[in-house]
Amino acid sequence: GAMSVDSITDLSDNASELLEALQLSHPHELHPRRSRGKKKALSLNPITWQVPRIVDRCCTHLETHGLQTVGIFRVGSSKKRVQQLREEFDQGLDVFLDEHQSVHDVAALLKEFLRDMPDSLIPRELYGAFLSTATLEGPAQLDTLQLLLFLLPPCHSDTLLRLLRFLAEVARHAESSWDAQGREIPGNKMTVSNLATVFGPNILQKEKPGEKDAGALNFEDSAAIILVLQRLIEHHHSLFMVSPEMQCDVLRRLFQTDPDVIEYLLRRK
Repeated sequence: GAMSVDSITDLSDNASELLEALQLSHPHELHPRRSRGKKKALSLNPITWQVPRIVDRCCTHLETHGLQTVGIFRVGSSKKRVQQLREEFDQGLDVFLDEHQSVHDVAALLKEFLRDMPDSLIPRELYGAFLSTATLEGPAQLDTLQLLLFLLPPCHSDTLLRLLRFLAEVARHAESSWDAQGREIPGNKMTVSNLATVFGPNILQKEKPGEKDAGALNFEDSAAIILVLQRLIEHHHSLFMVSPEMQCDVLRRLFQTDPDVIEYLLRRK
């Protein structure tokens, strides 16, 4: 991605980790799209938005063409067409998804990508920690989830946020509505609970796909996975926001240990 003339590689490993701790700090970056002609707001973190092209394009296509599709993510797709799209993305081709692609094919492609990632979107080493939050309630649960999200690598964090934002949008169109002329706009029937049931096992994986017992989840784990993903969808905006107090704590530590990093950040601002 784009980088300023002051390369982050010039900084020490310790400083880089501290910068990554601030990666979620800028509220404007929760929605990375910018209007043409406007300057892009820079976060404190020099690492750019890291979302795989296939994820962003699938989400954008479904947001444009699939929000009113009943049973999206649950209706069958064409295995042949999904495989063709998958191969084109794997080859690095600039795949353009438009209205001619089936919503159900694109939905299946997105699920397959998340399912088959070498390391799941929420890394397997954090599987138990995320599941344990299902036993918590209220603010304690959300505070713990937020701290766990801060442990994700930037690419996992950015991609998860893009996905959760998309799933929340799908859920907002679950119920039928009516337009100004009184005509019914059908809902897609995919509530937060339904979406969490479909996507939970693809995002939170205990074992790698294909490994022994990879698909064998007990009832308690399955229920916990669904509950955790529900909370992530419902509260993604606040969970991915670093508090001013935490930012100040990190900046204070930077000032004490790496004052040159403070200067670096100020120049970027």
